[in-house]
Amino acid sequence: MTPAPGLVLPAYARYYGTPVKMVETPDGGMCAWRVSIDNGGWEKANELIDEILFAREEEIFTLSPEEFVQAVESYRAYYLSGRGPIFALYETVKAITDAAERERRYLDDRERALVRGIRRKTFVMFEEQLRQQGDPGADPSVGKADS
Repeated sequence: MTPAPGLVLPAYARYYGTPVKMVETPDGGMCAWRVSIDNGGWEKANELIDEILFAREEEIFTLSPEEFVQAVESYRAYYLSGRGPIFALYETVKAITDAAERERRYLDDRERALVRGIRRKTFVMFEEQLRQQGDPGADPSVGKADS
């Protein structure tokens, strides 16, 4: 698919709660990738491009790169489980957010910064693992750009 005139790629969105990215292909076209609920990797989602670009539904939101990183890691932490450093960091974020929820308060500035920083780190770690496993949609640079 050819990018729409004026569309800046990569572009990021949340489609019915699922993070999606649209990127340029080597031939100058574009493709979309959504996070897999099964393994946190990337699934081709070209069928969503028009719907996202023209945002005909109320559950489609444009995201900045930072918002995208946060959305992907929130999604992965919610749907995935496992062992290792990434999942230990997901548990750290969960402990921070659960404590605030128990205390019926919003995260303070320090907690928000800590959660954002941890999620940027886990995004890069997860994407680097995906890239090593050959996932064609993996791109750790998005999280590194926000550091």
